[in-house]
Amino acid sequence: MNDQPIIARFDYKFFGVVFLIAGSGLLAIYSVTHSSGLAFPLALKQLAWIGLGGIVFIASALIDYRKICRLATPLFGISLLLLIAVHFSGQVGQGAQRWISIGPLNIQPSELLKVALILVLARILSERAQPPGLGFSQLPIPLLVMAVPVFLIVRQPDLGTALSVCFLFLVMLFLAGLRPRSVIFGLLVFLMLFPFLWHLFWSFLKDYQRDRLLTFLNPAADPLGTGYHVIQSKIAVGSGGWIGQGFLEGTQSQLKFLPMGHTDFIFSVFAEEWGFIGVFLLLSLYLILILWGVETAYTARDPLGSFIAGGATAVLFFQIGTNIGMTLGLSPVVGIPLPLMSYGGSSMVTTMALLGLMMNVKTRRFMLS
Repeated sequence: MNDQPIIARFDYKFFGVVFLIAGSGLLAIYSVTHSSGLAFPLALKQLAWIGLGGIVFIASALIDYRKICRLATPLFGISLLLLIAVHFSGQVGQGAQRWISIGPLNIQPSELLKVALILVLARILSERAQPPGLGFSQLPIPLLVMAVPVFLIVRQPDLGTALSVCFLFLVMLFLAGLRPRSVIFGLLVFLMLFPFLWHLFWSFLKDYQRDRLLTFLNPAADPLGTGYHVIQSKIAVGSGGWIGQGFLEGTQSQLKFLPMGHTDFIFSVFAEEWGFIGVFLLLSLYLILILWGVETAYTARDPLGSFIAGGATAVLFFQIGTNIGMTLGLSPVVGIPLPLMSYGGSSMVTTMALLGLMMNVKTRRFMLS
């Protein structure tokens, strides 16, 4: 048993990686907004969110994750209530109703749900998962826990977060293990229901979301409409070259050809200004986070910790991959922020909470009680 205080066992190199990425995002936000007079307001707000996120990181890292998981069910219930409240009193922005005002803050409940969902699924699966894996009779409850929030999120509509939650669920099922018969039966049921599920999914989407999915196959078909974002993003990334155009010098971002440069397409802003070398370093930092999370899940002292770390890593991996894929035209534009870099308080606080939970699991792997 390791008698060192928990905080003494923190991996401070991990802190460095996290805040290097967040600092890079802060510079990109300032750069893409400075010519419009919004640089200091948005950059200062983002700095405040980073500070609040740091507090959340420390809190979620210090409190034993087993104690946190005892609150998983009420946290999940509160998250669902907030998602329901969004449909009645949520704020509409960019064609979606995703935010709810609580005092002076605008909160995106679908972001906060990710933490609660990881905790509740980790608790359920750690109690049910036994060799040789989950049987089909053990799947309905976890499936229902995942399906209810996905339904509410798709209704907002927020396709990106819904896909993120589905990916998280599949990864956690993989960690729990499935009996071969369960996999075969599940695939057969899915194949039989696929036409109905696809029709249901397609009917929930707004027209602009359907256009985005179709435009993914051929952005040049509507270069001034649905394909505009992706085309301008690829131009920005390509114009960065090897060493970039320099801080505050990116033509696409500074001349406002690139929409949503401080949120969904912040990677394009960074790539244009810092080039291939900057992108390589940024992706290396993200890779360190992901590998650190995988190693934490693998070496956790118990299944509960393994599920928490694995779920948190899955969410980060999906968001990083999907966001960068969007900017390069490798995946549809589904409105997923780049963790630690995109402007937004809910995303920053949620990401910091996930990273804090990973640190929580990591620092307790040698403890016996």
